[in-house]
Formats: sequence, C-alpha cells, structure tokens
Amino acid sequence: MKISRRALRMERHHQRGKRRVELNLVPLIDVFTVLVFFLLVHPNDGVMLPIAQKLHLPESVAEVDPNRTLVITVTDRDILLQGRSVAPVAGVLADASENITALQTALEGSAEPQSTARAEITIMADRAIPYRLLKKVMMSCSRAQYRQISLAVTQKAI
Repeated sequence: MKISRRALRMERHHQRGKRRVELNLVPLIDVFTVLVFFLLVHPNDGVMLPIAQKLHLPESVAEVDPNRTLVITVTDRDILLQGRSVAPVAGVLADASENITALQTALEGSAEPQSTARAEITIMADRAIPYRLLKKVMMSCSRAQYRQISLAVTQKAI
C-alpha cells in the first residue's frame, strides 16, 4: 500500500518533535561574561544616597535624579553630617534658638562653598521628624552658605 505525500510529511513532522534538544553552553557563558564585565566597567549612573536603617523617607513622584552633595541625615536620636554625629536631637529640640550651631560650624568647616556649584546639600529625614527640627536644620544650612537644599524622598510609582 502506498503512503500519501501528506502522511509522509506528517510523519516527518512528528519525528522532528521527538528529537533530543541539546543546549550549547559555550556561547551562553560568553554572553554572561561580557554582561558581567560591562556591569563592572559601567556602574550605575544614578546617584545613590546612603541608606539609613529604620529611616522611612516620604514618598514623591519626582523624576529627577539627585546630585552628589553633602548629606545630612536626621534620625530619631542624632543629626549626622556625612555619617558623623553632629548634635543630639533631644538637645536641639530643647534649645530655643532657630538654628543648630554645631551643625552650622561643621558645615562651615567641611569645605568652603564655591559660589553656586558647591552650595548644594541633601537632607535625609524620617517622615515622622517634627517640622520645627527640620526647619532648624534648613536654617543652619542656609546660614552656612548652603542655599540649594534638597530633601531626600522615596520615589513612588505613578
């Protein structure tokens, strides 16, 4: 009995599906090696702020990446400049003055701000920090000739 052309074609098609598939790993390893070298040579272009534990930043829909600046971190216990403790929060809240002299002298001693290029600073503060404390921190920055003050926030999805 003669098999039709269609039956032969279907038989070949079904035999193709039964073949064992082999994966050649050499090109795959080469691709991953190139990818690893690329990621090592080209670091992330975004600016990463230091992550403080137990610090809940406010959320925002801002799309502009932050610049590399001095960072003031305000925790529930201390005010930190670049990770170094400057003043305790309890003492600052108890003081009646409108700025923090210890922070102002630390900022003035950190470096001479050069016109507008160097007069930028970023404040990282917990969302539960009282506004009067944040106002004192900003006033101290302003008196130390840091005029461009940015507040660090967590970017939320739109």
